[in-house]
Amino acid sequence: MSLTDLSLSEAAAGVAKGEFTALELTEATLSRIDAINPKLNAFIRVDADIARAEAARIDDKRAKGATLGPLAGVPLAHKDMYYRAGKPTTCGSKIRRTFEPTVTATALVRLADAGAVYLGGLNMAEFAFGPTGHNEHFGACRNPWDPSRITGGSSSGSGSATGGRLCFGALGSDTGGSIRLPAGFCGLAGMKPTQTRVSRHGVMGLSFSLDNVGPLTRTVLDNAMLLAAIAGADPDDPTASDMPVADYAAAAANPKARGVRVGVARGYFEDDADLEALAARDAALGALKAAGATLVEVDVGDMRRINALAAATMGPEAATLHAHWIRERREDYGAQMLARAEPGFRFSAVDYLSALQLRPRIVAEFCQRVFGACDILLAPTCNVATPAIEATDVGAGQGFESVISRLSRCTRPFNYLTLPGLAMPTPDAVLGMPGSIQLIGRPFAEADLYSLGAAYEAETGFSKRSPDL
Repeated sequence: MSLTDLSLSEAAAGVAKGEFTALELTEATLSRIDAINPKLNAFIRVDADIARAEAARIDDKRAKGATLGPLAGVPLAHKDMYYRAGKPTTCGSKIRRTFEPTVTATALVRLADAGAVYLGGLNMAEFAFGPTGHNEHFGACRNPWDPSRITGGSSSGSGSATGGRLCFGALGSDTGGSIRLPAGFCGLAGMKPTQTRVSRHGVMGLSFSLDNVGPLTRTVLDNAMLLAAIAGADPDDPTASDMPVADYAAAAANPKARGVRVGVARGYFEDDADLEALAARDAALGALKAAGATLVEVDVGDMRRINALAAATMGPEAATLHAHWIRERREDYGAQMLARAEPGFRFSAVDYLSALQLRPRIVAEFCQRVFGACDILLAPTCNVATPAIEATDVGAGQGFESVISRLSRCTRPFNYLTLPGLAMPTPDAVLGMPGSIQLIGRPFAEADLYSLGAAYEAETGFSKRSPDL
C-alpha cells in the first residue's frame, strides 16, 4: 500500500511513531500530485518547496524530541481562497490571479500550529459562486471516480484532491453547500460547522451571513481532527463564537448510534429527485438502523420559504462585495459568475433586512419542531445522480439557474438555518458514482454528528473505498 492510501489519522500516527518521516510522506504526496493532477485539474498551485521545508522542520523537531502537534507531518491543501501572506491567492478568478495578501488566514495558522504541511492552493468555482466545479479561468475540476463527471462546487479542488489521494484533507467553504456537495460527489466526509464555529479571518468572503469554513476528508475521524484544530474564538474575527470547542476526535473515536433518534427529512428533499439517489438514501437509513439508531418521521416545515430567505440574504451581500469590480472590471468575470452576482442588486433593502430580522425566529422554530422529535436529522446531500461535466457546462445560458438550483436544493436551507451538517457517502452507489447523505444537528452539536457519523462509517465501510486512477 502506498503512503498516500493512508487516512489522515494513520499518516499522523505514522510520523509520530517514526514509521516514516514527514518528508517521505510529503514526497510520496508530491509524486502522486505529479502523476494524477493532470487528470483531475485539482490544483491551481503546488508549493512543493514550502511543503518540503515544512516537512523537514517537523522531522527536525521529532529528532530533537520536541512535542509534535496532532497533525504533524500531514500534507494538506486548501481551496485557493485562504490567504497566506505574500503568496498568490487567486480565489479562482482572473481578477485576483496575482493577488498577494498581507495576512494569513487564522485557519491556516492553526493548522500549521498543529503541524500540518501546506501543499498549495486548490481549484474552485470563481469567487466560490458555483455548485458544479466549472471555472472559465482555470478549467473544470474533475471527479476522481470518473473524470468526465463534475466534482461539485464551489470547493471543487478540495473534493477532487482529497478524493483522488492528492492530499490527506482540505479546507473548503460552504455558503450554500460548497463543502457538502463536493464531499458528496467525490465520496468523502465533509463538515459545514455551525455558523461562527470557525474563524473566517483571512478567508475570501461571499456572503458574510452565510459563509462557513470546514474540512473535507476521507474518514469521519480525519474530519474531526481537522475541525478540532481550526475551531474556536479568534480575536481577529469578532464573529467567531467563543463557545467551548468539544473534543471532536474523541467523539469520532467513540461511535454511538444506539438510542439516537434519526429524523427522516422527506417532502421537499424528495421532490424532483432521481429514484436511484433516494434508494441510496434509504440504504443509508437502513445502515443507521442496523447500527442501533431509531428512525422517526419529522416535519421539516416550509423549506422553500427558507430558501427564498437565503437568496434574499446571499444575493445582496455578494453583490455588495463585488459591486466595485463589476463596475470597474466587468469583462474579467466569467459569464456565470456575473449572471449570478448581478441579480443581488435587485433585492430591496426591505427584502434583505427582513431576511436577517426573521432569521433568529425561524431558526428557533425549526429547531423546536425538528429536534423536539429527533436528535439528528438526515437528508440527501444531493438528490440527483452525479452529472457529466459536459451536461452542466451551461455558463450563463438558458436554464443555468435550474441546473444550479437542482444540485444545491438540499444543502442551501441549512446555511440560512446556521446548523452544522456532516455529509457522508451512501452505502450504495448512485448510477456508478458516490451518493451522499447529510446529518444535521442542533447548533454546536458537531460532536454528536461525528459520533453518529463514525457509527455509520463503521457499519457501511465507506472510507475503505477508493477511486481507480
